Amino acid sequence: MTGPAGSLKLIHVKSACEQCRVRELCLPTSLDGMQLNLMDQLVKRIKHLKKGDYLYHTGDEFKGLYAIQSGALKTMGLTAEGREQVTGFHLGGELVGMDAVDINKHPCNAIALESTEVCLLPFDKLEELGQQIPKLMHELTRIMSREILREENTLIMLGSTSAEQRLARFLLNLYKRQLARGGDENVVKLQMTRQDIGNYLGLAFETVSRHLNHFQDDGLLTIDNRKLTLLNHSALDALAN
Repeated sequence: MTGPAGSLKLIHVKSACEQCRVRELCLPTSLDGMQLNLMDQLVKRIKHLKKGDYLYHTGDEFKGLYAIQSGALKTMGLTAEGREQVTGFHLGGELVGMDAVDINKHPCNAIALESTEVCLLPFDKLEELGQQIPKLMHELTRIMSREILREENTLIMLGSTSAEQRLARFLLNLYKRQLARGGDENVVKLQMTRQDIGNYLGLAFETVSRHLNHFQDDGLLTIDNRKLTLLNHSALDALAN
């Protein structure tokens, strides 16, 4: 609902953003109830994605940021040689699509790794709302900074010379992100395949499988299909560093 000048109008409604279980993870703005009503008018719910569905394709017009309510996505681009490259994994409570802000087109594909629900936050409306709620823009800046830091950490991880070090860092990073989003203590859920992990880390599928088995043989973790239970955090952390 908008006012005469097209600006978002503050009204009293039950806010879906207020009730959303991941709001404080994707937009932890500490907004009051009235401001949450504004956010609720801005957010667009889009249809449920099944495993393998595309949220967007390379070259699609940038419409806004996507907040993942549940599930997980992977982003994939093309190398200069035309080879598909996994560029990231995105979990519930995280935002995806920030890499399109500058060029107004998505530079990669975003694909659901499992049953996934997302919300669209139109970027032009976010900017408009940010003029009315300055701390919203502060939080968006903070979130973008967090994404930049995550990319820097990824570069550091990929710069590791040891395959086991890359894998250990990846597992610990995934564990911390899942735990912050309500995951089980000492459990890592692999929403992605080992092929995807290898592609992301620059390792062969066989290398990922071999080192996971070594970690299990050494008592660092147990493997139950795609569920890993961490048994020795300090040893895994030592490998990562």
